[in-house]
Order: sequence, then structure tokens, then C-alpha cells
Amino acid sequence: MKNFTATLFFALLTISSFIQAQTVVKATVRITGEVTNPLIIDVENIQKFKKKLVIRKDRDGHNHTYSGILLSDLLKTAGVTLDAELKGKNLTKYLLAEGSDGYQVIYSLAELDNGYTNRRIILADQVDGKPLPSAEGPFRIIVQDEKKPARCVKQLTMLMVKYAI
Repeated sequence: MKNFTATLFFALLTISSFIQAQTVVKATVRITGEVTNPLIIDVENIQKFKKKLVIRKDRDGHNHTYSGILLSDLLKTAGVTLDAELKGKNLTKYLLAEGSDGYQVIYSLAELDNGYTNRRIILADQVDGKPLPSAEGPFRIIVQDEKKPARCVKQLTMLMVKYAI
């Protein structure tokens, strides 16, 4: 009986591990809305983009170097109207960013366009040369030079471009 119970226990443990391994969801960021080319960004294809660095202080005043893609570069790849096209009605568009916990933040497209600002806002996947900690990533928005981190969305899952009107 002991052998049967032990065998059954290990069989169930093996099956449970197999099922859990099969249900692991790959972390992605969906870029949708007023775009001509919706995108899904994951840990592998983020490497195809040119990386930028942003230095940001944590709550204790320590500097950290974040590495990632300018949101404007991602939006251009998705076909969002930026650069010379960002005028008139297009200035009423905004970007809604959402984390895995439902936390949402809004950015105007002008805030993201280097024709309007020198501030860098990136989709980060690394901090200080290492992948983001699981409590922050695998993707996080980092806003350069803001006094508070409230708009640095952790565990980012979705970017949606919308019209304000």
C-alpha cells in the first residue's frame, strides 16, 4: 500500500507540474487603438528596437539607470500619427497605459513626441543592467525627470491610443 500511495503521489505531482508549465502565460504589452499596425511586444522582440537610457531616482534618492525603448519609437512602429502629422485634431489623441493590476495613466501624444519635448519616456525592461524585478516588470514605463513615480506604470500590459474627443 505504501508503494502504491508513493507512486500515486509522485504521479500527481508530475502531472501537476506539467499542467502548471503548460499554463504559464508569456508577458506581453499590447499596443492598440488608433494605430495602423497593432503590436504585441514581448521579452524577445523588444531586443529588435534601439534602446535608450533614462536615469531616475528612487524614493531614497539613489539613481538607477533604466534601459528601454522610447514610447514614441514604439508608437511610430504601430503607425501612430507623430512628428509632422502631430497637429490639429491629432493633438487630441492620448496614450492610455495600463498595468497588470488595472492601474492606468494617460500621456498626451505631444508629451511623447521629440518634436515637442526633450523628456524621455521609455518602455523599460532593465534597471542597472539587469531585468526588472518581478514586482516592477518585465515591462515598466519610466518617465524622465518627474518628481513622483506615479506615472511610471509597473508591470505594463497595454498601451492604447485614443481620441479625447
